[in-house]
Amino acid sequence: MINLLYPALFLEGLFFPLMVILGLFVVSGIKIVNEYERGVKFRLGKYQGILEPGLRIVVPFLETWNRVDMRVKVIDVPDQDAMTKDNISLNVNAVLYFRVIDSAAAIIKVEHFAYAVSQLAQTTMRDVVGEVEMDELLTKRDAISRKIKEIVDKATDPWGIKVESVEMKHIELPTEMKRVMAKQAEAEREKRSTIIKAEGELIASTNLADAAKKLSSSTGALHLRTLQTINDISSDQSNTIIFLTPVEVLEAFKNFGNTKKKNE
Repeated sequence: MINLLYPALFLEGLFFPLMVILGLFVVSGIKIVNEYERGVKFRLGKYQGILEPGLRIVVPFLETWNRVDMRVKVIDVPDQDAMTKDNISLNVNAVLYFRVIDSAAAIIKVEHFAYAVSQLAQTTMRDVVGEVEMDELLTKRDAISRKIKEIVDKATDPWGIKVESVEMKHIELPTEMKRVMAKQAEAEREKRSTIIKAEGELIASTNLADAAKKLSSSTGALHLRTLQTINDISSDQSNTIIFLTPVEVLEAFKNFGNTKKKNE
């Protein structure tokens, strides 16, 4: 009787610890996948499928899984020393936006896909900058960004990555090149100023010639213009006016005298 009692007591003493271990085993296999995530499940190292959002079960020790964020991610491409087509050294940096569209490929096809995309973007940016001249790089930044995006997007398609956009943030020029560009811009502004001034003088001379023709064709017009100029000057008391009587004024008085004699 005593011999049968000991095994029963032994099993009863193990029941609670076994239940605790079994409970922990079950709880450890419960996984919660958020709406913006997907889970890539493996059983004994072999791909089994995708864990959709919600409460999911992963058998401990037999199955493993990787959590993949499906949201758009931002990568700051660091400054890169690049040489343009016209042999000008400069630093460029950019921002890359991408998202995972195939979570299984992002885990199986490449290791650390975010790091891989960042490295690919850096090398691609240097290559594209080396194919264009500096002026084109500064004036066609959007077109160059689109070209970088297309190259990176095509290269990352097997990884299940979709590149949304690439934006070049900053282009750092050498100090000597900045001074040269400043001198060039200053010379261009002086050129425009000279051209505008010359065009203004041409228009002014044309208008003066037209005015002179009209004044010479009208009797007494020059005299009236002279009187108007004198009236404008007389408003300032500090000016001294030396009035020279034009010949037209004398002719006007002469004609006035002839007209008076005829009337008599």
